[in-house]
Amino acid sequence: MTSEPLELGDVLDGRAPRARRGVAHATLSAPAVRAGRRRSGAADVLEGTWWAVSAGAARRSGARRALATAVPPLVAALLALLVWEAWVRWRDIAAYLVPAPSAVLATLADDPGRFAFAARTTLVEALAGLAVGAGTAFALAALMAHSRPLERALYPLALLVKVTPVIAVAPLFVIWFGFGIWPKVLIAALITFFPMLVNAVTGLRDVDPAAHEFLRAMRASRLQVFWRLRLPASLPYLFAALRISVPLSLIGAVVAEWMSGDTGIGQVLLIANGDFDTAALFAAVFTLALIAVALTGALALAEHRLLFWHDTTRDRR
Repeated sequence: MTSEPLELGDVLDGRAPRARRGVAHATLSAPAVRAGRRRSGAADVLEGTWWAVSAGAARRSGARRALATAVPPLVAALLALLVWEAWVRWRDIAAYLVPAPSAVLATLADDPGRFAFAARTTLVEALAGLAVGAGTAFALAALMAHSRPLERALYPLALLVKVTPVIAVAPLFVIWFGFGIWPKVLIAALITFFPMLVNAVTGLRDVDPAAHEFLRAMRASRLQVFWRLRLPASLPYLFAALRISVPLSLIGAVVAEWMSGDTGIGQVLLIANGDFDTAALFAAVFTLALIAVALTGALALAEHRLLFWHDTTRDRR
């Protein structure tokens, strides 16, 4: 009996053929077949019941974990607001110096459309900049992870991008690209580029040596090693970089709006500062903080779903 050669895809996908046994198939009688079907049907019912119970328990456990994660920061924020409100009222602080949280919330309630439109503009600019910056950084990191000479050639340029003050290049972007959305996107991309590059290079190289040797023994191509080994190994590092880059992208968009924007949270902050409207200034900061919290929460949820196998998410359960 000849055996078929194994392919790498079959091994990685679990489709490797099992060893065959030279055993003749016994012929079962009709009553035995019916009895087996009855037992199989009962087993299917029990299995379905078990899966339903397990799914319900998993949902309840997930709800408890979400509640345990959300309650502490909400309680801390509520206590901070209460202390802030009490301190302002007790010390009789002038509203143009430090407004009370109630005054900030009243400003948000008086004109919610203004803050919502500004938040949407800043969010679009920040996400576009994050996509451009993180995407470019990951592409360069994939090249650098496979070539030490290329890393030595590109890393000083990346470091130059990192140390360049955003305030210095923002007017140049306005001159080069006008007053549209592109200067904001590029500044947000510039400020998020370096964290993603460093983490991506580290993650793409932090692979299991045994798994790497196995793929080399199976004559896997570089592309197969990248998709099957390097990319999954880099995911924890990429999510760590995104946790840093998401707030930075918002900061980059706001700074760019100070330079060339006519809408967005940055312009709301600039106008409120010029009018000495401290309540509106704090309302804009509060809106920006809500955006950052929402994006970070969505990122944490995606990380929990994709990296359920990793220690960083297992410890949070």
